Amino acid sequence: MDFSHYDIGPFYDEMFAAPDQVRAGTDLLRRKIESLPPGELNRRQAAAEKALFDTGITFNVYGHDDATEKIWPFDLVPRIVHISEWQRIDTGLKQRIQALNLFIDDIYHDQKIVKDGVVPEELIATAEGFLEPCVGLDPPQGVWCHISGSDLVRDGDGRLYVLEDNLRCPSGVSYVIANRRLMKRTFPEVFAASSVRTVESYSARLLDMLHAIAPSKGRHPLITLLTPGAFNSAYFEHSFLAHETGIELVEGRDLVVHDGYVCMRTTKGLQKIDVIYRRLNDDFLDPKAFRPDSLLGVPGLMDVYRAGRVAVANAPGTGVADDKVIYAYVEDIIKYYLDQDALIPNVPTYLCWRPQDLNYVLEHLPELVVKSANESGGYGMLVGPAASRAECEAFAAKIKQTPRNFIAQPTLSLSRAPVIVDDRFEGRHVDLRPFILYGEDIFVLPGGLTRVALREGSLVVNSSQGGGSKDTWVVDPAKQNEDQLTLGTVEDVESSC
Repeated sequence: MDFSHYDIGPFYDEMFAAPDQVRAGTDLLRRKIESLPPGELNRRQAAAEKALFDTGITFNVYGHDDATEKIWPFDLVPRIVHISEWQRIDTGLKQRIQALNLFIDDIYHDQKIVKDGVVPEELIATAEGFLEPCVGLDPPQGVWCHISGSDLVRDGDGRLYVLEDNLRCPSGVSYVIANRRLMKRTFPEVFAASSVRTVESYSARLLDMLHAIAPSKGRHPLITLLTPGAFNSAYFEHSFLAHETGIELVEGRDLVVHDGYVCMRTTKGLQKIDVIYRRLNDDFLDPKAFRPDSLLGVPGLMDVYRAGRVAVANAPGTGVADDKVIYAYVEDIIKYYLDQDALIPNVPTYLCWRPQDLNYVLEHLPELVVKSANESGGYGMLVGPAASRAECEAFAAKIKQTPRNFIAQPTLSLSRAPVIVDDRFEGRHVDLRPFILYGEDIFVLPGGLTRVALREGSLVVNSSQGGGSKDTWVVDPAKQNEDQLTLGTVEDVESSC
């Protein structure tokens, strides 16, 4: 299989700058793939899929009648990011997360940014993610968003944009690590020769960050990962990260507040918990403080947190910055707190609560992508060019009913990357979710999760909507070593998997 008939089309292609002209850092990969005997790339793809099945790398899809648990869709051809571009991404994301953290802290304290007229007060007051019980909270070291994953896209002009921020419970990093381990087994030769930046330090860095925020410094902290349970869509990731870091995987029913501390039930009695890495949304954390109908959280948790006897990552209340209407102000937020221009810009955004924007959106629905302010996973959105007239009319009614809860953006000509389709390569649209840890400093995992819209022509990359993923290689062509580029076989792959 070769790339001689690969059509980049009218899109920015992540691997090819022009027909038969690869981008810097991708030549080794191309030559390796084209050196494989006929049919071997497909056999390696099949071996990789079998490895995913055998190791149980799955996700759950809500509302599907055929099956709840799905094998993670994976494409064998990695996405390559040049080191010089990655350095810009790294710096831009650190800037963004620093500013968003300052924004959250300000919103739950003095609200200077509101008083100075940068962000309208009514948007904060009506934000679903703004939680009154979090007003006045002081998380350890002043950090609210310890773990985040900002989604990046590239338009037809080749420029990167931030599509959205994920500051509550961002998911997908387990697939980054799993994809990388699979690729190292599947293409050990080209991987070694390409000098790819590692992603497997993530678990150790995550654990270091959780240790750093523990309120008790005099003993080895007890750290837990709080999951909603086995039916959550990201449960594989919860169990994966707990195993990788060696922390306890718990559900709300495993925890109790006792004598002013959060404790874990064990066969030896109650044990005090120092840190909770929570993987459920803010309003489910404590039924006494937020939703009284929640069976997932821990009654009284917020009282313990407010007293400084337990740390929670991410801090409760971070959801205010996940609001897609607030997203539209992030460039202003960066300018306000850091006095800097955003290094990675937002996608141009229309706010439907503004009358002039609302009129424009309603008149141009077939051309726009419209999103609900608080939905995720590809839900609650309308892709205008792919929608029927009836769908547009139904969505218009929703927008008119609650315009505060909707934004709209131009339909981007998302960049594409080659994927394996039967016995050939075809271009599919991609985005990139890098993961950021914020503890004593800010760390951006080099690479991240490249999500792929596997359905031909689709712009929706979410796994719940038929998307898949690729491994993402950050490479420095100056450090590549062609002497290590030797030919392996599918038998090597199958034995290692």
